Amino acid sequence: MYIKPNDLGLLVSLCALLEEANVTRAAAKMGLSQPAMSAQLTRLRDVFKDPLLVPSHTGKGMVPTARGLALKEPMRAALQSLQDLVSGSPEFDPEKSERRFSLATTDSIISIFSGSLLPQMDRKFRNLRLAFKPVQTSTLPEQLCHGEIDVALVSDDVVPKELRSRRLLQGRFIMAQRRGHPRGGNPLTLEEYTSLRHVVILPNVNGGAWRGFIDDALHELGTGREVAISVQNLSIVPDMLEKTDFVCTFPSFYLQSMFGKLDCFDLPFETRPLYLTMAWHERFDDDPAHCWLRQQVLLSMSAWGRWTEKVLPSTAMA
Repeated sequence: MYIKPNDLGLLVSLCALLEEANVTRAAAKMGLSQPAMSAQLTRLRDVFKDPLLVPSHTGKGMVPTARGLALKEPMRAALQSLQDLVSGSPEFDPEKSERRFSLATTDSIISIFSGSLLPQMDRKFRNLRLAFKPVQTSTLPEQLCHGEIDVALVSDDVVPKELRSRRLLQGRFIMAQRRGHPRGGNPLTLEEYTSLRHVVILPNVNGGAWRGFIDDALHELGTGREVAISVQNLSIVPDMLEKTDFVCTFPSFYLQSMFGKLDCFDLPFETRPLYLTMAWHERFDDDPAHCWLRQQVLLSMSAWGRWTEKVLPSTAMA
């Protein structure tokens, strides 16, 4: 069987004929006259070498032949897929979809999703898959462009201008120490802060780095601190601090995960504004599955923000 390019419109008519099982109703649905639809049915019978529709034994309407019945659902699905392709907005049903999502962030941020998205994936969205990946700032734009990563949750200072972004949380930096630390529980002074031994978190560098922007801020004040340990991930820091007199400065976004473990204090000097930002590539702006994922991130962030920092309004979209 061969269908000429100029006969492809016949398939839309076939779908209407099989759906309505009535030439007059199919003609009305397609905006054609009854004779024009009858002529198209004749052409379709010739193309498929089958009557496709025959008179009902009741004398009312028509019924599909075996071939017509076999074509009905595949034809409807094929035309719907073509419509979705043309419209660019296929439906996304998270309860049925088997979509694989990838989200780049730090281990400490993953706990944000334990209160909303992850329980729903366990109960409702059982066919979805979600991979958490480490952030590689040097290749982040390419990974997002190629779909290797769907969204990234990072500090806004590492988001390239060519990416779409949305600030999610506004926070501050705090210093953490173990309970019962010799320093005591008084508010920090600059002299105290610089006299302590620090753990520094530098997730986007390869070992051996001892300075971060906190050190730059201290340098501008004409002072510095002793960095004893450099790590790439915050998740190991709480246990490290509980067993030593080291201290660590980190974003207040992570404070919830440390309730009951550490004492935290505001810094005795000013630092730059701190934002947790969601980034993605513009080619996925209108992708329904991608839109759904970004909405889930916002919902999870709202639940997290009630315990930690200011959740930024939805109008803060870049």
